[in-house]
Amino acid sequence: MSKSTADGEPIHVEDADHLAELIEDHAIVLVDYYADWCGPCKMLEPTVEEIAAETDAVVLKVDIDELQTLAQERGIQSVPTLEFYANGEQAERLIGVQDKANLVEIVENLS
Repeated sequence: MSKSTADGEPIHVEDADHLAELIEDHAIVLVDYYADWCGPCKMLEPTVEEIAAETDAVVLKVDIDELQTLAQERGIQSVPTLEFYANGEQAERLIGVQDKANLVEIVENLS
C-alpha cells in the first residue's frame, strides 16, 4: 500500500488527467471537492487530513474554483463533496460535512 507522499498528506489535484491517474494508481481513494470560501469545507479539512494520515486511503483535494471544468464534468454541485473510489471504480459519494467515524468505516469497508 504505497502512498504517493511519505507523510500521508492529501494530494492537490492539478487537472483531470492527474485525477484520473491518481484514482487508477491507488486501491482506495477519497476525493475531497472543496472551495477556499466554503465554511463547511474548512470544518471538514482536519478530518480529511486525519483520514489521509490514519487510513489506507489516498486523499485527493480538488479546488472547484481552480478546476471548474473538472468539477462540472464530475457533476459537483455543492461543496464539500467527497467521493470514494475502490480499484478505480466510484464506490460512494457524500455531500456536506461528515463524521470522521463514518468516513473511516467507508474506507475500511473498501479495504
